[in-house]
Amino acid sequence: MAEQKLSAAPRPIQGVRRSTTHSGVTHVRTYQSGQYVVVGNHLAQHRELSLTAIGLATHIFSVPESTPVDIRSLAERFPEGRDRIAFALRELEAYGYLRRVRERTEDGQLVTRTYAHHAPVDVACAGVAGIERRPTGGRARTREAVAGVSREETAQEDDLAPCEVPSDSAAAGEPDVVAPPVEPPEAPAPRGPLHEKAVRLLAGLRRADERLTLSLRDVHRLAPAVVAWFERGAAPAAVLRTLTADLPVTMKHPAGVLAYRLRELLPPPLPAVPEPPPVTAGVHRPHPFQECDGCERVFRAPEPGRCRDCRYGQATAEGTVRAA
Repeated sequence: MAEQKLSAAPRPIQGVRRSTTHSGVTHVRTYQSGQYVVVGNHLAQHRELSLTAIGLATHIFSVPESTPVDIRSLAERFPEGRDRIAFALRELEAYGYLRRVRERTEDGQLVTRTYAHHAPVDVACAGVAGIERRPTGGRARTREAVAGVSREETAQEDDLAPCEVPSDSAAAGEPDVVAPPVEPPEAPAPRGPLHEKAVRLLAGLRRADERLTLSLRDVHRLAPAVVAWFERGAAPAAVLRTLTADLPVTMKHPAGVLAYRLRELLPPPLPAVPEPPPVTAGVHRPHPFQECDGCERVFRAPEPGRCRDCRYGQATAEGTVRAA
């Protein structure tokens, strides 16, 4: 009986050349006539990018132009969640493989256009994405910095501002300069009763016209303009009449129409109310009491003297004497 050899060499796979290396990967290349994408080693072997970012960049490079590559579309296409995809997009944007720019179309709509760079460009995005580019050994800290900045952000493409191209000195190989930290947003101003009154007026515009149905964001954005009307003495009925009268037949952006009317039709401030006259200016005071010199009767008169009866009796007696 033949001796069994447990260490016998495995049979080679048909169609695969034998590698001269003892371990590691062996490439099995197949000629492809079409439907392929060329990816540079600067991306495929990037030392700082995560594996999710490298795979996402490969997918973006392979799709035709005009394909949506926003966070929502990518989350529907791949099993990764919105947070991981948003983090990977910020990585690619920080290292110059993506650039997202807000642009206006011919009809005035604001859209986000994504530019995919198959070769990386020197872009300083530290102030936009919160990523500090490090030459080597900074991947873990980079991921922590991005996660700390964007933990509470909504993973939407429109929330990210476009990157800015650095000067020629940065392109020459000088060390990257970290952008200054972003200042925290200012605390919202306290809202008084006028603001709440303005919010109720704007939210109730849809009762007058269904086309004036505003979002909560538009209501709070237009409320300060309505408060300015109230501060200038305008009544809520006057503001409502200004916003709802003679509206155009076709309105694509009702919030823009209302903002224009609130800004352009703002009335002037009311003139100052004249001060009321003093209380004592027009009041008639009675004459003081006087004591009659003839009969000692008390009567009102501006000056001391005789009363009316005494004066009448004295005049009658003088007339009798003259007649005699």
